[in-house]
Amino acid sequence: AVLGYAPPDRLGTKHGAREGDWLVLTKPLGVGLITTALKADLAAPEHIAAAVDSMKRLNKVAAEALGAVTPHSVTDITGFGLLGHAWEVAERSHVRLRLRFDALPFQPGARQYAQDLLFPGMASKNQRDYGAHVSFAEKLAYEDQLLLFSPETSGGLLVALTPADADAFVARCHELGQGAWVIGEVGDTPTGEPTIDVS
Repeated sequence: AVLGYAPPDRLGTKHGAREGDWLVLTKPLGVGLITTALKADLAAPEHIAAAVDSMKRLNKVAAEALGAVTPHSVTDITGFGLLGHAWEVAERSHVRLRLRFDALPFQPGARQYAQDLLFPGMASKNQRDYGAHVSFAEKLAYEDQLLLFSPETSGGLLVALTPADADAFVARCHELGQGAWVIGEVGDTPTGEPTIDVS
């Protein structure tokens, strides 16, 4: 089925991230946790409202903001969670991604529900599927680690750009009322094997 069309020179791919790129995320994480908490009647109304607002916000504005820069790789964050989709970028680009946990944005309430272990079942599956490719800093508890494997519904974009383009992209996103956070960078692979480090 053909769903639409796009200029070939503006198609984003997962395989172009380069050493020295910055990684930008355009939506907070944790929607899957909050919807799971909702199913258990344990989610606060304000957390539900924020999650619904996030799911209703399309990636159209973020995609428009990319028009002024040259992204090296682009993917959306959905069912495989942040780390599953980040692994697709690392593997296909043959690079190491370095993510900073403290720089990651989370939905209101997400970390609370993580502490309560209210994870959707896919979080553990994603951890089994992709965990071997990820190294975590010792300071990160099990709940923090699993939070990054948790699936997202209508998640944001993960974009790799040069530092200058990343600054311009984040600024343009903010002008348009779109969130955007620099969450890490692309490094080399001394062993030749792609990997993800979370510190």
